[in-house]
Amino acid sequence: MGFFDQRTLITVADPEALAAAAAERLLARIAANSGRIAICLTGGSSPKKLYALLASDAYRGRIPWQRTHWFIGDERFVPPDDPLHNMGMARALFLDRLAPAANIHPIPTDAASPDDAAGRYQRLLQSFYGADALSPARPLFDLVLMGAGPDGHTASIFPGYPAERESARWVVGVPEANVAPLVPRVTLTFPALASCREMLFEAAGSDKRAILTRLFDGENLPASRARSVDQTVWLVDQAALPENFRG
Repeated sequence: MGFFDQRTLITVADPEALAAAAAERLLARIAANSGRIAICLTGGSSPKKLYALLASDAYRGRIPWQRTHWFIGDERFVPPDDPLHNMGMARALFLDRLAPAANIHPIPTDAASPDDAAGRYQRLLQSFYGADALSPARPLFDLVLMGAGPDGHTASIFPGYPAERESARWVVGVPEANVAPLVPRVTLTFPALASCREMLFEAAGSDKRAILTRLFDGENLPASRARSVDQTVWLVDQAALPENFRG
């Protein structure tokens, strides 16, 4: 079975076009849900243009902020005001200006340890979901944003680490990272991330080409194992697309 038998690949010209395409997919997921909406954000550099776009005049009026809730797929175990903090970046770029404070759900990095933070976030997610077990028929999230690291990690699920094998817990602590910044992490697990109507990977720039080549060749890495119970989409710009890829 090939990598794209269960996924959709969409290629765009450049990072600006990628951000616009991601914003439209996010808005389409929001428009499809007339009730309470849950979006799971991602950190790193890939989504910054998307987050800035969501705050722009062209987009912010199209989001029903009062019924949209914002979560995060993984977090660096640093204080909320640390520049490395993933949700802090999203808050600075758009959330704090536009979303009700009660609708912003960061991983609690003021906890005693990454494991403690993971337990607290899992309880928050279960309370929001209304059950302790996930049903494929009722996804937790409308959209989960994802990225792929240079070693093939996604969220903070690193190759060969225990989090990669977790099948019961929704959130786990990661005592050490596989790549910089070398700080402890907290991450949602594959079952929790998969519980979405759409999982949307973003990859832009020539520095992503090497890892995308490995992923598209089907190498068994976390970013190739992550997929939605519903739709999984890879949004890739021309610079990141492997030269030999003919998908």
